[in-house]
Amino acid sequence: MRDATSFGPEPPQVSPPGAAGSGTGHVVTGEDCLNLNVWTPDPGAAGLPVMVWIQGGMFEIGSQASYDGSRFARDGIVCVVVNWRVGAEGFVFLDDGYANLGLLDQVAALEWVRENIAAFGGDPANVTVFGESAGAMSIGTLLSMPCAEGLFRRAIAQSGAAHQVIPAGTARRIGRYLAEKLGVPPTREAIAAVSVERLLAAQAELKAELLACPDPGNWGQEVVTSTLPWQPVIDGEVVPRPPIERIAAGAGAQVDVVVGTNTDDWRLFLVVSGAIDGITDEILTGPVGVYGYQSLAAYGLPAESALSAYGAAYPNAAPGDLLAAVQTDWWVRIPAIRLADAHANALSGTYMYEFAWPSPELDGRLGAVHALEIAFVFDTLSRDLPLLGPLLGADPPQELADTMHAAWVSFATNGDPGWPKYDLSRRATMRFNTTSQVVDDPRSWERALWEGVR
Repeated sequence: MRDATSFGPEPPQVSPPGAAGSGTGHVVTGEDCLNLNVWTPDPGAAGLPVMVWIQGGMFEIGSQASYDGSRFARDGIVCVVVNWRVGAEGFVFLDDGYANLGLLDQVAALEWVRENIAAFGGDPANVTVFGESAGAMSIGTLLSMPCAEGLFRRAIAQSGAAHQVIPAGTARRIGRYLAEKLGVPPTREAIAAVSVERLLAAQAELKAELLACPDPGNWGQEVVTSTLPWQPVIDGEVVPRPPIERIAAGAGAQVDVVVGTNTDDWRLFLVVSGAIDGITDEILTGPVGVYGYQSLAAYGLPAESALSAYGAAYPNAAPGDLLAAVQTDWWVRIPAIRLADAHANALSGTYMYEFAWPSPELDGRLGAVHALEIAFVFDTLSRDLPLLGPLLGADPPQELADTMHAAWVSFATNGDPGWPKYDLSRRATMRFNTTSQVVDDPRSWERALWEGVR
């Protein structure tokens, strides 16, 4: 028997700059971290819909203790929030027969739900996975994974889709860099023998070198552009091929999917860091830059024509604003559209949304930024929320939380979030704001501009 009245340990992780943690900036936590939390309306009930939250955090950080599923339980949902290994623990690749352990942790959690959720009143045949950022990217990958087939009936991907993976050769090179930093052979046994503290320190050193010297020849272009050394790997077995290719070929066709983004997702990082004011036209059209100052070429766009197109779409925007729009498109918006396109012909339902409510903080410079929608989805509007709570302002609109939360509950219950399905002729998109409405094909020019660009 275990005491299940308090949160379990978090996965070992390097805390981001400025985050709460130890004096070294490292959150050294328990290795017995594969645990989860369950909220249920009634453990004596039967056949209740189940929602499983897969948290984000750049594939580097995360804790189930940051999320409160009580409002889903209030509304008839059994809500589960899971931990999974992040950073090198979850994604180091050494070509030794083990890959994507963080994703396999998510699969193990879903298998636990299938086998045990009835004891909490849930229906194991009516499971919805939902997640944000790296959690949503994980869900896009799970849709394509043979070992995850049949473990969930529905999926909601918030600001992440089915594109964030790296080739095995790139991942193998990063695994060897990590071993070099640790001063051990590039084997799983040798790395596992190192203390957690030393492993986290080496991860931090490796990430710092990537940001300071982003040479594609050393790191691979995918890692340089994303600045994510730890992410899902196309290993040929757990992830057989790029997820979007598998989905386009029919993987996940039996799963109902909601996918969407926030209007200004990637402004968060440029505004909060202050980098947005240092961007110039010369940086945008120049060679590949450094983190926070990427040129348009870093995202695969023809710089001059792309700058002209974004400038026409945002005529009063400064260069930093244009870079934020490009980053939002590269990271989440275009992948979301491509996931919806790839899944649109499946017999199951496909739905698209955009979260457009702008944060009032920082003199309104943020817009509808990354992760801002989470509090509305969970119906937990509070400035006390970890990390992003202060961005909600003094009086966030409860009516928007009511609308979004109800849509997520409805989708998990019966597969219908309350707006028309997405198809390739109309591309209906629910735009959530204080007044929410369906708009058709709202991102047509961006979709055309990015055609053929990875």
